[in-house]
Amino acid sequence: MLSIYKKEVISYFNSFIGYLAIGLFLIVAGLLVWVFPETSILDNGYANLDSFFQLAPYLLLLLIPAVTMQSIAGEKANGTFDLLLSRPISFHQIVLGKYLGSLTVSLFALVPTLIYPNGLYLLASPIGNIDIGGITGSYVGLFLLTAAFTALSIFGSALSNNPIISLLLSVILCFFSYYGFDAISKFSVGNENWIAAFGIQYHYEALSRGVMLASDLIYFISFIVLFLILSVGHLGRKFRKRKKTFSVYAFTLLVIFLLNQSFVSNLFGRIDFTEDKRYTLSSTSKDILQKADNDIYITIFLDGKLPSGFKRLRQSAIDMARDMNRLSNGAIKVNIINPQEGSEEEKRQIYEALISRGLQPTNLSVKNSSGYSQNLIFPYAIVNKGEQEVNVNLLQNKIGLNPEQILNNSIQNLEYGFISAIKKLSNPIKPFIGFTEGHNEPSDLELYDAMQTFAQTHRVGRVNLDSIQLEDLQKFSTIIIAKPKTKFSESDKYKLDYYVRNGGSLVWAIDQVDAELDHLRQPGKQVLIGRELNLDDQLFLYGARLNYDVLADMNCAQIPMSVGNINGQAQIELTPWFFFPILMPNRPHPIIKNLDGIRTEFIGTIDTIANPKIKKEIILESSPFAKIYQTGSIISLQMVEEQPDPTSFRSEQKPVAVLLSGHFPYIFENRPAPSGIKDPVNLTNISKPAKMFVIADGDWLINQVNTKDESPYPLGWDRYTEKQFANKTLLQNVVDYLTNDEQLITLRNREVKLRLLDQTQVKQDKLKWQLINVASPIIVLILIGFIQQTIRKRKYTKKVAI
Repeated sequence: MLSIYKKEVISYFNSFIGYLAIGLFLIVAGLLVWVFPETSILDNGYANLDSFFQLAPYLLLLLIPAVTMQSIAGEKANGTFDLLLSRPISFHQIVLGKYLGSLTVSLFALVPTLIYPNGLYLLASPIGNIDIGGITGSYVGLFLLTAAFTALSIFGSALSNNPIISLLLSVILCFFSYYGFDAISKFSVGNENWIAAFGIQYHYEALSRGVMLASDLIYFISFIVLFLILSVGHLGRKFRKRKKTFSVYAFTLLVIFLLNQSFVSNLFGRIDFTEDKRYTLSSTSKDILQKADNDIYITIFLDGKLPSGFKRLRQSAIDMARDMNRLSNGAIKVNIINPQEGSEEEKRQIYEALISRGLQPTNLSVKNSSGYSQNLIFPYAIVNKGEQEVNVNLLQNKIGLNPEQILNNSIQNLEYGFISAIKKLSNPIKPFIGFTEGHNEPSDLELYDAMQTFAQTHRVGRVNLDSIQLEDLQKFSTIIIAKPKTKFSESDKYKLDYYVRNGGSLVWAIDQVDAELDHLRQPGKQVLIGRELNLDDQLFLYGARLNYDVLADMNCAQIPMSVGNINGQAQIELTPWFFFPILMPNRPHPIIKNLDGIRTEFIGTIDTIANPKIKKEIILESSPFAKIYQTGSIISLQMVEEQPDPTSFRSEQKPVAVLLSGHFPYIFENRPAPSGIKDPVNLTNISKPAKMFVIADGDWLINQVNTKDESPYPLGWDRYTEKQFANKTLLQNVVDYLTNDEQLITLRNREVKLRLLDQTQVKQDKLKWQLINVASPIIVLILIGFIQQTIRKRKYTKKVAI
C-alpha cells in the first residue's frame, strides 16, 4: 500500500498538468477572496476568512475530481490496472493507497492558502486581531470536506475506464452530494432537516464557522468509509461472490446508520474553536430548546442585496437559528424570506403585511458601480407558533456607535432575541400582565403599544385595585403602575403590599411632579407642583425615594417651535427641549446592555434607601450635563430661546431608574387593615422574594398618537424627529427580568469580539495586498515544483552516471 501511495503522489507531481491544476485552483481562489468585490475580504472590511471557506467547496469539487481521475480510471485506460492486480496486494490496499495519495495531493493544494491568514493578521486593526482558533477550526472542516470529496471521487474513478468520464462523473457526484440534498429538502414539507442531513453542505456549514459537532465528524468519517468500501466492492466484484459483497454493504450501512443516530452523537458534544465561543449556546438556551414545542417557526426577513456588515448579521442570524434547529431536534423550523423578491404587487403586499405587524423597514444606501442606490430592508425575524407570533428586532441601534459596532451588538443580541421568543411561545399558560387603572392613568390608546407588546404571549388588561380581590392579584405575573395622577387609597396600597409579600413583580412608572407640555402651550409657563399620590411611605420602605423634582438634561429630544412668520405662514423648527431627556444606558446590567436611548418626559430623580434585605441596582441615569428643577420652580417655552451654559449643567449623573429585589418589609405590620379590605390576611410571616422596577417617569410607557386618525405610534417613536427609541425593548427586558427569567436576561451579556480590517492600510495599499495574496501562493507552488523537479533530475542523473 505504501508503494502505491508513493507512486500516486510522485506521479502526480512529475506531471506539469498536476501543478497546472493546483495553480488554477489557487489563482481562482485568490481572485475570489481578495480581488472580486462581491466576495473580497478587503471590500468586506472584516478580519475573517468566511468568504474563502464558503467558496472553497465549489472550487474543490472541481479540483479533486481532476486529481483523482487518473488514479484508477487512468490505470484502466492505460492497461496497467491488471498489472497492479498481479501484485500480492488486496483491493483494500489498492483503494486505500490511491485514496491517501490523492488526499495528500488535494491537501497540498490547500497549503499555500495558509498565506491568507498571515495577510489577514497584518491587515487587522489592531495587528493580530483575528480569531486564530476559529480559522484553525475552519481549516479542520476544510480538511474533512477534502477527505470526503476525495473518497467520492475515488469511487467515481473506480466506476469508469475513461479518465474524462471519471472527471465528469466525480464532479456531478460531488456537486449533488454537497448541494443536491439541501436543494431537494426545500421542496419537502415536514422532512426538510432529515433530507438535508444526507448532504455534505448541512454538515460542513458548522465546520466552516469553526465549530465541530460530533454528529458532523461522525457523518464525514461515515461518508469516507462508505465510499471507500463501495470502491473496493466495485473493483472486486468479479473476484468475490455477490452475496458476500452485498452483505458487507448491508453491514456497513447498518453500522453507519447506528453511529449517526442522535443518541450516539450526543455522547460527544461539540467543539467551538472560536476564541469568544460565539457559536456556543448557553445552558439556559439548550434547556429551553430541548423543551420547545414542535412547529415553532423562525422566519428571517433580512435578505436581498445587503452591504457586507448586514450580510454578516444575516448569516449570523441564520447560523443561530439553524443551531437552534439542531439542538431542538427539529422542533424549531427556519425559513428565510426575501421581501424584495417577486412582482411589484407581491412586494407591496408583503411590505404591507410586515408593517401591519409593527415591522418598520430600514432604508439603506448601498454602493454600486454607478454610485449609491436606496434599498429597503426589514431587519427582523418573526418567531411564531400557530397564530401566536413574536417579533424579533435583529438590528439593535444605539446612538454614538459606528455602524460596525451597532451590527456587532446586534449579533450579540441574537441568542437572547430568539430564545426569549421561543420560551414565551412554548409556555402552555399565558401569564397575566396588568396595567392599573382608577387613578387617572393614561388611556388604553396611550398605552396601546405597551399593552400590545405582550398581547401575543401574555394575557394583558387593566387592573382596578379598588375592586379586585386579594386572591385574584396572585394571578398576575407583573403589575405595571403607569403614570397615575390621583391619590392611592390605603386599601390600594394594602393590596399592592399583599401582592409584593406573595412574590409579585411591580413596575412603578411614577411622575412625582405635575408637568405637561400641553400645560405650557397656552400660558407659556408653568409652576412645578408635586403630585399627592400617597405612595411615598410605601416606596420609602421598599427602598426608593422619588424626589419632587424635574430633570433638565442637555441630551434631550426636540419639539416643534414657531420661530417666526413669513407671509402669514408660521415657521416651525425643531428645538432641543431639556425637559425631555434621552437616557443613554451605560450600566453593565443585562436589561439595558446595548440599548439605544430611552425617551422620557419631565423625568425626576430617585434616591435609594439602605436596607440589607433589599438589593438595589441603579439602571438609568441622567447625562453628566443635567440640572434639577425643584417643585415651585417656573418653567416656560421661552427657555428654548436661551443659550444654555454647559458649565451650569455640568453635574454628577443622577439616578432616575432602579431595580429592587429581595424580601420587602410588610408596611401594614402592627397596623389594622384599612377599610375596604374584605377578609384581611396577616402577612407578617409571609415574605416571598419579589422584584420591582422603579422609574421616575410615566411618559416613557406612553405612545404618541397620530392626531389625524387617532392611531397610535409605536412605543418609543418620536413623531417630530421620526426616530425610534428603545422604550419598547426596555419594557420587554424589564418584564422578562421581573418574571424570574434572570437566566434568560443574562443572555444579553453575550460578548462577540469585533474584528475589523485597518481601512487606512487597505485603502492605501489595496493593490499591494491583492498582489501579495494572489501571487504568493503561486510563487510558493512554483518554488516547490522547482525544488521537486531539481531533486528528481539530480537523482536520475546520478543513476545514469553510475
